[in-house]
Amino acid sequence: MKIHEYQAKELMAAYGLPVPSGIVTDTVEGAVEAARAYLPDKACVIKAQVHSGGRGKAGGVKLARTAEETEQYARQIIGMQLVTKQTGPAGKTVHKVLVTEAVEAEKEYYLSIAGDNENGGLLIIASAEGGTEIEEIAKERPEAIARIPVSATEGFKRYQGVQTVEALGIPEANEKELISLLSGMVKLYLEKDCSLVEINPLVLTKEGHLLCLDAKINFDDNALYRHPELMELRDIAEEDPKEYLASQSDLNYISLDGNIGCLVNGAGLAMATMDIIKSFGGEPANFLDVGGGATAEKVKAAFGILLSDANVQAIFINIFGGIMKCDIIAEGVVTAVREIAPKVPIIVRLEGTNAEKGKQILEESGMAIIPASDMADGARKAVEAAGRFAEENRQKAECAKAGEKEGETA
Repeated sequence: MKIHEYQAKELMAAYGLPVPSGIVTDTVEGAVEAARAYLPDKACVIKAQVHSGGRGKAGGVKLARTAEETEQYARQIIGMQLVTKQTGPAGKTVHKVLVTEAVEAEKEYYLSIAGDNENGGLLIIASAEGGTEIEEIAKERPEAIARIPVSATEGFKRYQGVQTVEALGIPEANEKELISLLSGMVKLYLEKDCSLVEINPLVLTKEGHLLCLDAKINFDDNALYRHPELMELRDIAEEDPKEYLASQSDLNYISLDGNIGCLVNGAGLAMATMDIIKSFGGEPANFLDVGGGATAEKVKAAFGILLSDANVQAIFINIFGGIMKCDIIAEGVVTAVREIAPKVPIIVRLEGTNAEKGKQILEESGMAIIPASDMADGARKAVEAAGRFAEENRQKAECAKAGEKEGETA
């Protein structure tokens, strides 16, 4: 789960990390009022609050020196469709802004705590070249990024802080500040079950102190049941509606850009299904794992989510029954098709526990469901069916357009 910058800063402040003051608002008038805390003695920064990096490059961060500029920029940003590398071409609508004090920086750094999959612990990731180009630096000059392991059981040690000081080239006068800051970051990461705690940039101010100028915190979804207080920070407007609905039905779903909806049990089989669809020239529209103990109700919910995607032109159901019984899936499919009446073709491959019973249920349903003998057969039929469906829709659209023209002529 992701949260907004202003929420991340509030959490960091609670753990003793130095953050600049700021006020969040969803109106232009609120932004102008918030700016009064800084103007005219200091400038202020108007920052779009969306779940994405690269906001500055996309026009979502503006420096305002007057109340008039504050109003102008707030009016531009609130309601804008912010498009960054992370949002994709559709972008994200900005519903609120953070008005914060402008800070003069002597030096910018990058600092984060992330998971260390190789060693089963944490990593301090640090660079003396923080700011908006950190992703490019990581790709082009990985040697500029320091990685310092931290034990998840023993926690942060002072010597790891000293290593980070050396990696960043932090002035000696700020060593205690950085070590304290790192200790707070690690504590926050562990206590709140985070998957990322990031400060970019961490700045050394003109006054000679370290300050977390920007903040990003992500949480491990699997641990959220332990943190009801964090669920209150969730902003559903920032999430893919289909992914949110899937989470409410306990389904593992991720949207993709293709046209073939996939309904599969098991993450490994789901990935293999996407691969084989691509091998036949198709493009999967999603990753969807209904899990090993799906009920007919969950299958129906999964169907609804797949069909809410306008890009889906065929659905491939690929089930290998173990704990999951194929007849349960078949009942769910029949119920969903009967109640939702999908227009797109449905291809089903059942194998494993109660497969024959499941196939019988599908066959006796009288529904227009295309059976597949194996995974490859199902993928091939799904790609072909999606192609036919797209062509039929194209022809219908052309006929409708021709009919409109004839009506205008008459």
